[in-house]
Amino acid sequence: MLDLPNRFIHAGNSVAWGVMGNGPPLVLVHGTPFSSQVWRRIAPLLAQRWTVYFFDLIGYGQSEMRGEQDVSLAVQNGLLAALLRTWSISSPEVLCHDFGGATVLRAYYLNGLRYKRLTIIDPVAIAPWGSPFVAHVLQYEPAFAGLPAYAHDALLRAYLQSAAHGTLSNEAFRAYMTPWQGAEGQAGFYSQIAQMDQRFTDEIEHRYAPLDCPVTLLWGEEDQWIPISRGHALAAKLTRGVLTPVPGSGHLMQDDAPEAIIAAMFNPSQPIET
Repeated sequence: MLDLPNRFIHAGNSVAWGVMGNGPPLVLVHGTPFSSQVWRRIAPLLAQRWTVYFFDLIGYGQSEMRGEQDVSLAVQNGLLAALLRTWSISSPEVLCHDFGGATVLRAYYLNGLRYKRLTIIDPVAIAPWGSPFVAHVLQYEPAFAGLPAYAHDALLRAYLQSAAHGTLSNEAFRAYMTPWQGAEGQAGFYSQIAQMDQRFTDEIEHRYAPLDCPVTLLWGEEDQWIPISRGHALAAKLTRGVLTPVPGSGHLMQDDAPEAIIAAMFNPSQPIET
């Protein structure tokens, strides 16, 4: 497991973060419903070349969770901008996934952040998005938040498994489920789903165009959360149609095909073989 010993206060929220390695800065941004632990098998390898910064988004992982907390995409890009200022980083390389992709793109277009290189994995970026489960929770959040713990755990486990093409290990389930267990965690899990709003990507989608830095877009061919057709639509806007499909990977590429991510980071111009 990654160690996040540091705390940063942003807009009244305590945010957990950690760093490892030596070299130029590389910032990792996770998605939902995960945490920085999604990079636990990848960050130590990247630390051989980069100084790797990782953190838990507001309301996720080891960061503070509390009632009535704004954990939506509306606040996460401001957090990223504030962290880069705190770390005295002006133009890092960035590796991001899912909501992390939306956060990084929002920070680019709305906060004026610039990146040396950007690698994006199955991002939430093109409408429409949101699974049938998400749509159901949006309507009935209080009912889900009040589920018995055993029912919540079973639902959470099934939901996480649906992100992967292969069977998740018990170690992966522990890493991803633990923050969302207990009364506070369970409420936080359904709260973050209830705050998913497509308008936060709608407000930047019309601005998508090739960025002023190299961009690598990876997409799991077996992604059941965001189909690869959505990836091709995004590629047409951001990368002049260039997309790297990853065979045998679902939405959770960090567990299905971590070697594809490592290959893209260390050899960005080379085709990925799995």
